[in-house]
Amino acid sequence: MTSSILKTRQTKYAAYLTVYILVVLAVLGAMNFLAQRYNKSYDSTSNKRFSLSDQTEKVVKELQRDVTLTYYDQTRNFSNPTGGARDLLDRYDNLSTRLKIVYVDPDRKPALAKEAGITRLGTLIVDSGTKREEAKSITEEEVTSALIRSLKEGDRTVCFVSGSGEHGTDDTERTGYSAAKEELEKNNYKTEVISLLEKAEVPETCTVLAVAGPRFDYPAPVVEAIKTYVETKGGRALLMVNPPLSLGRTQTSANLELSKLIATWGVVLNSDLVLDTSGIGQIFGLSEVVPLVTEYDTHPIVKPMSETATAFPLARSIEVGSADKVTVEKLFSTTKNSFATNNLSAAEIRMDPARDKRGPFTLAAAGTYKGEPEGRFVVVGSSGFIANNILRFNGNRDLFLNIVNWLSSDEDLISIRPKDPEDRRLTLNRSQMSTIFFGSVIGLPLMILGSGLLVWWKRR
Repeated sequence: MTSSILKTRQTKYAAYLTVYILVVLAVLGAMNFLAQRYNKSYDSTSNKRFSLSDQTEKVVKELQRDVTLTYYDQTRNFSNPTGGARDLLDRYDNLSTRLKIVYVDPDRKPALAKEAGITRLGTLIVDSGTKREEAKSITEEEVTSALIRSLKEGDRTVCFVSGSGEHGTDDTERTGYSAAKEELEKNNYKTEVISLLEKAEVPETCTVLAVAGPRFDYPAPVVEAIKTYVETKGGRALLMVNPPLSLGRTQTSANLELSKLIATWGVVLNSDLVLDTSGIGQIFGLSEVVPLVTEYDTHPIVKPMSETATAFPLARSIEVGSADKVTVEKLFSTTKNSFATNNLSAAEIRMDPARDKRGPFTLAAAGTYKGEPEGRFVVVGSSGFIANNILRFNGNRDLFLNIVNWLSSDEDLISIRPKDPEDRRLTLNRSQMSTIFFGSVIGLPLMILGSGLLVWWKRR
């Protein structure tokens, strides 16, 4: 009797133990599955160093086909804390099941590396099945750029008009456009310089035509070529037209013929210079002739730009109205603490609150010409906002690329892009280092020792 009871209890306990083990294994398995599929983390760093940008998340989450990222390096370098790729690439991997990360050690698998044409360690190849691209470095900006280049098919060319004192795309000086050219090429755009003075016709290879702040008047044939390109051929144009300043050796013509064309599209270019008196720009080292924008309208170009400042050197105000066959919207305006002066030839620009018009002022507008096919245009009252010296200021780069994305019908790329990791190292001089040394290495231990001696003295 006792023996049968013991056997029954042993069987019962064994069953309980088996069920318990199975439940634990099931829970662990489910947790592991969920952890692999929905890997979540919280980035508490002030500069979001361990978070991916809006653009990266948008591109990866909206993948329509499988993409493979293959990283070639020695195994010990995959997770190297001073330069390993795994930490960054795993964040990409967590965004979509369509993205696959592969790590290959060329020393262990030389055949695979040779087949892929790998000649150096630390190479990342992005393969979307139809196109293969290499990232120039293992940073979010370069990896995402390679991913975009791999996904986008066909050539997109931004043509910059030259011959009338426009900014040069090969100019590396402060007011040049070499940095803008580099950003376009990172984002799968080709760049080309064209002269409409030699042949008044926009080439068919141009996806976007960029008028980059001409200092001299465009003759009628050039303006007619731009008009035909947008209205008849469904072209896309970015028109950056500066105020007609006459300051010393800086002479900018009124460009009346071009202004008349833009007016037929519902955008009036005012002959003024916008000055910012809010004082916010001074925090960033900007003067009053560089209006700051912090609020945007609802157009797709600027929809992701909320709470992102942009700056516009030597800008003119514009007015948005209505026109036949055109739908036009303003993009953004200056703050209320801004003025527009019509005194454009004084040796020194000064505000006159009694005479100058008070803001806010619209600085840019985007429009659609309802032709067959449909044309698009963006008008900005400043060409300096994408110059080398200010392109990297806060949201200027994102705004410029968003404009080009909208004009080229690449709305899926409109976003806030990856930024270079912020250098947050602490630099100390000799005096500060001495203070820290004597305070922490000598002072703090002496305080603890003194406190102990004081307690001992009171208790003895």
